[in-house]
Amino acid sequence: MSKKKNGGLGDRIRKMSDTNLLLTITIIVFFVMYICAMVFQGAGFLKPQTFCNILNNNAALIISACGMSIVMITGGIDISVGGVAALVSMCCAVHLDYQNGNVFTAVLIALGIGLAFGVIQGLLVAYLDIQPFIVSLAGMFFARGMTTIVNTKPFNVAHEGFKAVKETRIRIPGLGSVNKKGVFVNAYVEIGVVVALLVVLIFFIVLRWTKQGRNFYAVGGSRQSALMLGINVKRTRFYSHLICSILAGIGGFVYFMHVGSGSASHAQGMEMNAIASSIIGGTMLTGGVGNVIGTLFGVLSLSTIQNIVTSAGFDKAWWTGITVAGMLCIFLVIQSVLMSWKKKAMSGGDDNL
Repeated sequence: MSKKKNGGLGDRIRKMSDTNLLLTITIIVFFVMYICAMVFQGAGFLKPQTFCNILNNNAALIISACGMSIVMITGGIDISVGGVAALVSMCCAVHLDYQNGNVFTAVLIALGIGLAFGVIQGLLVAYLDIQPFIVSLAGMFFARGMTTIVNTKPFNVAHEGFKAVKETRIRIPGLGSVNKKGVFVNAYVEIGVVVALLVVLIFFIVLRWTKQGRNFYAVGGSRQSALMLGINVKRTRFYSHLICSILAGIGGFVYFMHVGSGSASHAQGMEMNAIASSIIGGTMLTGGVGNVIGTLFGVLSLSTIQNIVTSAGFDKAWWTGITVAGMLCIFLVIQSVLMSWKKKAMSGGDDNL
């Protein structure tokens, strides 16, 4: 009989699923990073509002990244989410200011755009078996082009009803800091943050405790095995792209609520940030492994490292890009090393397994 050390760290790691292992790594790295920022840079990082601002500035990215994670769990990719967000923001801005619309119909427009992209791209990927990258690349170009056709000039929305919603702040009792005048000011979050956290909660439950969630993991792990289990692979892939695009539409409206304007240049790079956040959060490009809670912490980690770089005086755009690239590579290496170690530990050290 082989000797096993029960209750040790190695034994606990071996018993963890790949998804939970990568999620744990992401959460630990984020807290270590943020605590180090508080200790060594202090200043703004010690204020609760700084953390709330990370959520405020990245609520749209959290929503879009959750959709991206679902697609990646099934083994796909969707690089159209940034274009969809830009199209949503421009269409909603034009609707509110030029057509004297209201916030409710603007929300319906956002959902409709996301639904349309999801249906078309999902059908092309799932039922015509076209590569997801090619389909979503075409979707990205189409969305960006349509954004320019809707309106070429960037403008701020003056609609009073929308501005009232945009400027709504949700105060957090007991959490805040004392300003220069000695007055305690509560920290706050925008409505978009509440929407983002609800999306994370809903899809955490879907992925963890529903049959459809298990189908996503099964298809991403092995399509052939999923077919043998009686799972409708085409329909599952279609649903993943549909959900991703609808969340991109919702994320686009949340983005629109945050910036309060329409512009063809909005949400540039959102798709790459969504992919990076998903990977940092433990979602693997090979499929079958991932968690939206990890994606949330992936977004927070990505934004925190950007804030650290800026606070350190490296406020040029290329320094942020270099740092994000380095962080992404580090997470990929950590994931690869730990997954390889775990496989060897599970097989008793047999390298040929």
